Amino acid sequence: MNTRVLRTELKRSVAPWAGTVVLTSALAFLYLVDAGWWRGTTAWTAQWTSLALWTRGLLYYLWPLAVGLGALQGLRDHRSKMSELLTTTSRPAWHRAATLAGTMAITLASAFALLVLVGAVQVLANTEYTHLRWLPISLVGALSLVAGAVLGMGAGRALPSVLTPPLLAMGAFAFTALMQMSLGRTETDTVTGIPITEPNRVSLLSPAVEEVRDALVTLSASVHVGQTIWLLGLAATGFGLLVAATPRTRLLALTPVLAGAVVALLVLPSDPRRMYVLDKAAAELVCDGPVCVTRTHQAQLTGLARHGKKALRLLHSALGSQAPVSVRENTAVQPEGSMPRWSRETVLFDFDDDIIATAKGEELTWALIAKGMVPGCLPVGWAGTGGEDIARRVAVDWILGLPGQESLNVRREVDTQARAAWKDLKALPRAGQLSRINAMRAAALSCKGDALDTLTGGAHR
Repeated sequence: MNTRVLRTELKRSVAPWAGTVVLTSALAFLYLVDAGWWRGTTAWTAQWTSLALWTRGLLYYLWPLAVGLGALQGLRDHRSKMSELLTTTSRPAWHRAATLAGTMAITLASAFALLVLVGAVQVLANTEYTHLRWLPISLVGALSLVAGAVLGMGAGRALPSVLTPPLLAMGAFAFTALMQMSLGRTETDTVTGIPITEPNRVSLLSPAVEEVRDALVTLSASVHVGQTIWLLGLAATGFGLLVAATPRTRLLALTPVLAGAVVALLVLPSDPRRMYVLDKAAAELVCDGPVCVTRTHQAQLTGLARHGKKALRLLHSALGSQAPVSVRENTAVQPEGSMPRWSRETVLFDFDDDIIATAKGEELTWALIAKGMVPGCLPVGWAGTGGEDIARRVAVDWILGLPGQESLNVRREVDTQARAAWKDLKALPRAGQLSRINAMRAAALSCKGDALDTLTGGAHR
């Protein structure tokens, strides 16, 4: 396609409007809605992989939009009543179809690239860790918009009705919604009996991805390959419908999408733990003595190391040989609803943990002590307050030797109960206090007992 033909098609087609609508609606959604993509280490402007996954998440509604706009473009010949005239020209049908589809593809891919570029400029300013492993995620996202638009164009030409574009857009939206909510989810139970739902292989046929919950998680290579095969099948079917002139050839045009679905389902992983996987390079540890963070957050090591070393010294002074010997960012990727796993020798933390994220200055030392004593036993992805908050507050006060450190961002009623529990603990002989603290920490680390119950001997009930 030469420049002159491209300019002509841009003037005649809805392609420029399609690209504009996709770009502006995506940016409006990102900037006007206060949601998870602005928070913590998984913000869409914080890390490269998070940027790619959040922009792919927008395909939940951008892809149906592309399908509907493609169908609108596919009605052009029918609306202009030129279909019969064009079939009498010497220009091959595939040549006309390629020009039409190519213009839409270039426009939509450019719009998606500009969306990613807006985020990339901000990511460059927010992180020192740069890599290209996020690129396949975004390339598949751009391909999905192109494939959806071409499929819509083919369907619009095969079913030339004013109702085709809105019905196709609604059908595409229903497809992405079902993949996220029911057809694409499998109900299961965790080892502790908590009912959860996990994505299944069929859900990966949707161009959208799940909400980003961990900056160290990415899509596996088999997901990229399987989705690419599926999307190429969609695009081939759309192009075939654009070219087809008879009912028989239109039926034959459905072959690529069916074959693509079958091959893709054979390639796509069936185990949820092989869909969203740990990015091992990003999770590689960078250390300053006993304090380690992942390469993704290496810029924060300098500020963390001093507080981490001080926390270890204080823990050792209070606990002796039972104290942890290192501080490390937690790189474990566990399914939502599962119970966390903690270490007696290592203080494991997450930069998105409320205790760590809100800590400033010396509060970070206290927060790391808290994670070393009562790390938390809520299932992964859950939130709440209760006895653990009281036990954590008492443990920090005991390590520091005095109550009242405003370090853990607790509620007033938690603070009141913690002060009472601290006074009861301090009333015991030193050996009794240490015994209670060690028993509490053992329960908190194993998640097999009630930390506050153990600390108070059941007095809090």
